[in-house]
Amino acid sequence: MTVMKSLLAAAAATIALGAQAQTLPTSGTLVVVPANGEVVHANDQVTVTLAIEEQDKDKVAAASRVNQKMNQGAAIVKKADPQAVLKTQGYYTYAVYPETAPLPPGVAAKPRVPTGWRVGQYLQVTTTNLAALPKTVSAAQGVLTLNRLNFGLAPATIRKLDDQRIAAAYKNLNERVAAIAGAMGRTVNDAVIDTIDFEGSGNYAQRVSVAGARNMSADSMGYGGNQVAEPSFEAGETTLNMGLVAKIKFK
Repeated sequence: MTVMKSLLAAAAATIALGAQAQTLPTSGTLVVVPANGEVVHANDQVTVTLAIEEQDKDKVAAASRVNQKMNQGAAIVKKADPQAVLKTQGYYTYAVYPETAPLPPGVAAKPRVPTGWRVGQYLQVTTTNLAALPKTVSAAQGVLTLNRLNFGLAPATIRKLDDQRIAAAYKNLNERVAAIAGAMGRTVNDAVIDTIDFEGSGNYAQRVSVAGARNMSADSMGYGGNQVAEPSFEAGETTLNMGLVAKIKFK
């Protein structure tokens, strides 16, 4: 009987504590609620990086071929996609030295003399003409190599999605406040928004899926006078996030 009485007393105490917890006063409570909204949109812009590199014992000859082929490649891209925005970048010149064996201790190294030169340059192409992308890249690969692809959203598209991101974040806030109010034994009508801080203002987070970014080695994509078959690309989609933090006060 003593054990039974103890168990009954413990159960009664637990119920009492539970009832007391459920009846905690919530009037005037200030709750900080984080929320998040996201919008998924198909990628409508691509940045293509094309490259050219030449090696020669004569630095001038190597640089001359790079300059010539870069001019040819840029002209090809402009013709294939007139609306594309082009930007040349990353011009480099490196000396190529012969391999040397480690010297014995105490032996001074002789000045190294280059046996050749590596000269190269990159061409960045940004366009929203995804339909013509395979044809444009194929034409450019007749002279240049494909180094990298980055799919994403055009700035104008991102601006248009701002309203949707804000609405999605605000909807998520209402859902979370309703859940919190229910847990507190209150209704949404008892909650009043005190402050909302939209953390994501202008700082959207992008997640590129499917073929959002690709790297191509220069060795795997040959160039020359031969026609290159058109490649296949999948632009994928991007998820834009909008975060907010709100202070909610219960009456």
